[in-house]
Amino acid sequence: MQTILGAGGVIGNELARALRDYNTNIRLVSRNPQKVDDDNELFTADLLNKEEVNKAVKGSEVVYLTAGMEYKKEVWKDKWPKVIRNVLDACIAYNAKLVFFDNIYMYDKNSIGFMTEDNPVKPPSEKGKVRALLNKMIFDEVEKGTVKALIARCADYYGPGVINTSMLWQTVIKPLKEKKTANWMGYSRFKHSFTFTPDAGKATALLGNTDDAYNQVWHLPTAKNPLTGKEWVEAFAQKLNSKPKFMQAPKLVVRILSLFIPIMKEMIEMVYQYDRDYVFDSSKFEKRFGVKPTSYEDGIQIVVDSLN
Repeated sequence: MQTILGAGGVIGNELARALRDYNTNIRLVSRNPQKVDDDNELFTADLLNKEEVNKAVKGSEVVYLTAGMEYKKEVWKDKWPKVIRNVLDACIAYNAKLVFFDNIYMYDKNSIGFMTEDNPVKPPSEKGKVRALLNKMIFDEVEKGTVKALIARCADYYGPGVINTSMLWQTVIKPLKEKKTANWMGYSRFKHSFTFTPDAGKATALLGNTDDAYNQVWHLPTAKNPLTGKEWVEAFAQKLNSKPKFMQAPKLVVRILSLFIPIMKEMIEMVYQYDRDYVFDSSKFEKRFGVKPTSYEDGIQIVVDSLN
C-alpha cells in the first residue's frame, strides 16, 4: 500500500497517476478524496486529527505528504507543525517511509540565484521559517533512526490543470488567454525557474520507490536555462495568439495592492523571489536517475494545448 496524504491537488493527482508504475494499491487521503484511477482506495481524514492520520497511514509502506495549506503565514505557523507531527508519529508507529513534497522557501535569499540541495537554510520570510521547522522536525527523526524519510523539493511550478495554486497562471497565463495585460511580480529582467508538474509527480513516485534515495533532500527535475519574466510572458503570448503586454509589480506596488486585495498581503514577504534571478538546479536527480526534465518550450505548448 502506498498512501498520498493531501490527495486531490495538482501534485497529488500527478503523483497518483505516476505511482501506478510501481504499485496498484494506492490510497488517496483528504477531507474529500476523489479517485484518479478506478481502483484507488479513498480515505477521508483531517490531517490535523491525530487519530484519523493514524488510521489513514496504517498498512502503508510509503506515505507521501503533498498537502497544501491556506496561503497565510499565521495559518502555516499554527497548522503545519501539527500536521507534520501527526504524520511523523503515524509513520513511526506503522513503520512507513515518508516522502515530503516541499518548496524552496527556507533557502537564504542571497543563494537563490543558483539553488542546489546544499543551499544554506536561512529563511527570509515567516513562511520560510515554517518550512525550515518542518524540515528540521523530519530530519530530527531521521537522525534518531525512528523513520526513513526524504524531502522532494520543487521550484515554483506550472503544468496542465494548474490554476488556482499557480502564480504563473494567475498573473500571466489567465490574463493573456483573456487578451488582457499580464502582470509579473518583481522585475521581469530576472530569470525564474518553474518545475513542470507531470515531471514532479513522476520524479516523486520514483524517489519514493528507490530505497537508497531516503534520508536526504532531492530537487525534482526542472529545466535548465530558465526564462526571464519578460520571456515567460512573450512565450505564452505567442502560443495563445495574444499581445505580450504586461506590467511589473515590484514590492512597493505589491504593498499598495495589499491594501485592496487581501491575498497580496501574503505576497509582500515573497517578492524577493522575483527581484533577483531564481534558478533551480536538479543535477543531482538527473545524474542519479538519468532523467531529463521537460523543456520549457514543450511544457508551455502542453499547458496551452490543455486549455483548449
